[in-house]
Amino acid sequence: MITLDGHQLTLKDLVKISRGYDKVELSKTSQILVNKASLFVEELIKKGKPVYGINTGFGHLSNVLIKNEELEKLQENLLKSHACGMKNPLPIETVRAMMALRINALIQGYSGIRLETLNLMVKLLNENIIPVVFEQGSLGASGDLALLSHMSLPLIGLGEVYYKEVRMSTIDALQKAKIKPLEKLHPKEGLSLINGTQAMSAIGSLVLYDAFRLIKYANLALSLTMEALESIIDAFDPKIQNVRRHLGQMEVADQVIRNLRSSQNITHQSEKRVQDAYSIRCAPQVHGASLDVFHHVLSIIDIEMNSVTDNPILFEESQEAISAGNFHGQPLALGFDYIAMAIAELANISERRIERLVNPKLNDGLPPFLTPCSGVNSGFMIVQYTAASIVSENKVLAHPASVDSIPSSANQEDHVSMGSISVRKANEILENTRRVIALEIFTACQALHFRGSDKLGEKTKRAFDFFSKHIPFIEKDEVMYPHMHKVESLLKDDDTYTHLFEGDDIFE
Repeated sequence: MITLDGHQLTLKDLVKISRGYDKVELSKTSQILVNKASLFVEELIKKGKPVYGINTGFGHLSNVLIKNEELEKLQENLLKSHACGMKNPLPIETVRAMMALRINALIQGYSGIRLETLNLMVKLLNENIIPVVFEQGSLGASGDLALLSHMSLPLIGLGEVYYKEVRMSTIDALQKAKIKPLEKLHPKEGLSLINGTQAMSAIGSLVLYDAFRLIKYANLALSLTMEALESIIDAFDPKIQNVRRHLGQMEVADQVIRNLRSSQNITHQSEKRVQDAYSIRCAPQVHGASLDVFHHVLSIIDIEMNSVTDNPILFEESQEAISAGNFHGQPLALGFDYIAMAIAELANISERRIERLVNPKLNDGLPPFLTPCSGVNSGFMIVQYTAASIVSENKVLAHPASVDSIPSSANQEDHVSMGSISVRKANEILENTRRVIALEIFTACQALHFRGSDKLGEKTKRAFDFFSKHIPFIEKDEVMYPHMHKVESLLKDDDTYTHLFEGDDIFE
């Protein structure tokens, strides 16, 4: 059970909730704050003063005053009219993260939602009754309106959900689970539910977590390639990293040295050659720069996960309701455009190492395209083609979304972040980069069958033995894609990570 209090949620906790199906509860202090804010909404209504989203319309309609008897209908209509998502449903794990994040934002007592409403959302999350949320439709300001509307519809018995992993209407699922929806939404509740950044935060958080894992595999793939190419270790010497002092560079070099400990394939400068190509020699600088970006974006996510991001924000103690812009997704939009480029660079340099492994002019005595009988056999020639294709696709996807803005709501909302596009692009690039790194591991293991595994370092030997159990030595041409797909699936598997890295903290 993870206790949510609006201040201490971590990325690791979020992953436990979204993927591990850990249950959540509301802290007692938070429940008191929620009740105070909810009572404050009632006081504002009695005063009759226009307050955005409580007794006014939304967006361009903010100057339209709503009668008291229509305030509840206003909130219900908001969810109905704003549930305009398109394309494919988001994965269940992503929506679980959305729900946890939205709960964590609302329980801080600045939003005016009722405890009854939050408790129902907690119940749905804990019983794994997960809304169907479509991926397209958010401009990233005023928050993720369309996506969060789909997330919120089940609270009032509308929309669709996954119940026991089966997609069905909300009303059918609630009847099966013997749960009653809310009879109505009170003033401000609809707006509180949907005016925030939790869709982009959820997608982005899971991308970031996976990026930290992926760079471990990138460093392992690099290490296997260095074994196969009998690369020079001197460029990874701590003295080199210490005179530049970038933390990511230091960490990557240290990981590679530990991966290659006891290797007899690794050489020193001037033994076989004076220096290696950039894709080997500059790997600490390239991988390390990406790792530094991941840590930078982690600091953004840590803040956003524990922030109040709706509008207006209620300050019960000072009796104020201030309309502002905490829903704007610019910090996330910029951060995930940045992380998308950083992940793409891991694929760029990995593909260059694949080329070195298969190219007889560059692979230091290994057979052309890593096949014993080249000519009649093409070997790993097209593996490199595939990697190059994926890398080129990443370059298109890496174009920043945050530099774009299309005005909405009759120009009342005249600058938006496009943050949801940033995080979705980053996710595509992450998936693509995992494939390229899988192809490097596949190729490096083939090369190491020629070198022999008896001279490998401690961790590279462990990795080579593990992957060799799942992918054979390719002696003659055969259908390649099942092996390629298998390595990709292994990199997604938690058990693979635990086995190869022995439970290392992903952030270290």
